Amino acid sequence: MADIFDVIADGTRRDILQLLLDRRTDGADGTSVSHIVATLGVSQPTVSKHLKVLREADLVSVREEGQHRFYSLAPVPLNAVDDWLVPFLDDQGETDAVIASLPESAVHAADMVGRAAASAKHAVTTVFSRWPGR
Repeated sequence: MADIFDVIADGTRRDILQLLLDRRTDGADGTSVSHIVATLGVSQPTVSKHLKVLREADLVSVREEGQHRFYSLAPVPLNAVDDWLVPFLDDQGETDAVIASLPESAVHAADMVGRAAASAKHAVTTVFSRWPGR
């Protein structure tokens, strides 16, 4: 599997991931290649090439219906990016000591709450950015 940082380093792949995230937030059950092509204004072969890389990195899942393929975001591999980035955001260095003192179940619960909060913040931000008149 490719290094997750190499995968997300490409701007077109990040655009595809953002589109899939936005579509998931809107309640879509997958996004067709043709929708990605039309929305991003990128050629179908280019989109297919990038989707293959994203599939191999387990960042997207694909559902086939007849001759059509629908892609959905599978963000779990991005946890590695999150895990790498968080220490850089910790100014005081106290977080690691606090986490080390907690039972594993509490660490897992805190992680889940943090991810839920980040997801909720993103959803609210997305809704308000699309609000008419803004």
